[in-house]
Amino acid sequence: MKITPKNKIVSLAFLFLFAILAGCGNNAATDEEESGVEATTPVTVTNVSFGPIAETVELNAVSTFQKKVSVKATTTGYIDEVNASLGNSVGMDQLLFTIKTREATALQNSGIDSLMKFSGIINIKSQKAGVITTLAHQKGDYVIDGDELAVISDRSSLVFLLQVPFEMNSFVKVGGDVEIVLPGDSILQGKITGSLPEVDAVSQTQQFVVKAITNQQLPENLIAKVRIVKSTKERAALVPKAALLSDETQTEFWVMKLINDSVAVKVVVKTGIQTEDQSEIVSPTFSESDRILLNGNYGLSDTAKVSIREKE
Repeated sequence: MKITPKNKIVSLAFLFLFAILAGCGNNAATDEEESGVEATTPVTVTNVSFGPIAETVELNAVSTFQKKVSVKATTTGYIDEVNASLGNSVGMDQLLFTIKTREATALQNSGIDSLMKFSGIINIKSQKAGVITTLAHQKGDYVIDGDELAVISDRSSLVFLLQVPFEMNSFVKVGGDVEIVLPGDSILQGKITGSLPEVDAVSQTQQFVVKAITNQQLPENLIAKVRIVKSTKERAALVPKAALLSDETQTEFWVMKLINDSVAVKVVVKTGIQTEDQSEIVSPTFSESDRILLNGNYGLSDTAKVSIREKE
């Protein structure tokens, strides 16, 4: 049979069609093979727990000494000796200053003092035990009767003055227990011992006195946070904060709950009290055996295939 150009064209057309059909068959087989392997998301799980939870608020407080004694000059003259230093602890009736009267200094300078034996030295002693927090004069200073020489603060009188917005006064009770959070996040227990009967005209805050229950020597003017309990529940359904998901506006919340070892479903929840690491689930009702996704839960569809892995 003689091969003509027309026969060549027909043969090439059949070969091309055959190649297309073969390729489609291979793609179909590949798609079928891939569809047989379902994608899963590795996750870790946690259980719903039941226990107490408290809603708290933190307010600013500044430390101060309630009891301070001013050491004053009792005569006019020159300070002859100083036995006090800033930060030193002093006892009751401890000698702090000696003052040479103006008259004694004048006699000494005139040379008459050696004949009259008039010292003119006045001793100034502490009237209370404590620590010297202010030292106003040094040796040689001229002072007049009534000048403040130093201030002695009673360490045991240190308290924190808590600033409370007036609308939150209902949460602060005299005699109530609080937590004092110091810089560095160390926590002391404290008790509200009193309140000042006035409100700041600008900030509309009222001061409450908080006594720290500690033997630690704290300085004055230390800024701390006082943690006030607003509400508590003795038994609440709790999940870790990482298990709770929400939309962008944080108006809808949900968790991903396992219905078996490989499928998790979205469960919309109503939340209650939340702390730094836990969230209360008010509804629906969960049991302690319910398993909730902890890690790998973000971005899953309403029903998702998952594979459980051990916590890292």
